[in-house]
Amino acid sequence: MQASLEQLSQIIVFAGLETAEKISLQPYTQVQLYRKGEIILHEDDVLPAKLYAVVSGSIQVTKTAMTGKETILRALAAGEIFAAPAMLGNGISPATVTAEFDCEILTVERDALLKAIGQNPEIALRMLMVFNSRIQQLHETVHGLVSERAIVRLARLIQYFAAESGTESTLQGECLRIKLSYYRMARSSGITYEECVRLIKSLKSVIAYSRGGTITILDAKKLDAIASGDNRLEY
Repeated sequence: MQASLEQLSQIIVFAGLETAEKISLQPYTQVQLYRKGEIILHEDDVLPAKLYAVVSGSIQVTKTAMTGKETILRALAAGEIFAAPAMLGNGISPATVTAEFDCEILTVERDALLKAIGQNPEIALRMLMVFNSRIQQLHETVHGLVSERAIVRLARLIQYFAAESGTESTLQGECLRIKLSYYRMARSSGITYEECVRLIKSLKSVIAYSRGGTITILDAKKLDAIASGDNRLEY
C-alpha cells in the first residue's frame, strides 16, 4: 500500500517537506503492517536499497552474539528511521528488527529519496543528525559495558526510557509510560536476568517495580546520583 501524505509527514526526516515534495515521493513508497512479535528484518538479511521508517507502533532492534546471547540495542517509536545500511552501507542488516507492538513500516526507494535530497538537502541533514545521535548512544553503551558497574548501567537505562517515553505523575512519584520487564532491562544493560532482579530489589527506596513492568521513580535525585556513578550511596 502506498503511503499517504499524512503518513509521510509523521516521519521525522520528512516533517518539513512541502506538500508537492511529498506528493513526488508517494509513488516510490510502501507501507506494510506487522503484528506484535513479527520479525521485520533478520540479522544478516540482504536489504533492498530503501529507507525504512516506523509510521505507527514501535519496533525493537536486537543483536545476537556468537554465544547466542541476545542484546536489545534500542527501541524505536513512530517517526523514527532505521536500517541505515540499506541506504548508506553494504546492504546487510546488522541486527534483527521485531515489531514490539502492532506497527506500520514505511519504505522509500533509494533513488527517489536521493532525488528528493537533491531538491531539499535538509532531509540529508536530518538523517545525519539521527544517525549521529545513535552513534553517540552506542559509544556510551559500549563504554558503560566496559567500565561502569551494572547498577550504574541499570539506572541510566531507566533514566533513558523515562526521558524517551515520558512519565506520568502519581502519588508515589514519576511512573514510566513504557513497561520494562526484568528480561528487557537485563538484555538492554548487558546483565543476567537474576542480577537485574537483585539490583531492582536493592533500589526499592529509589524506584518501585510492579508486576507487568511498571516502574515508578520514587527519588529522582538518588537515581541521578547512582547513574552518575556515585558509589557512596547505600541501597
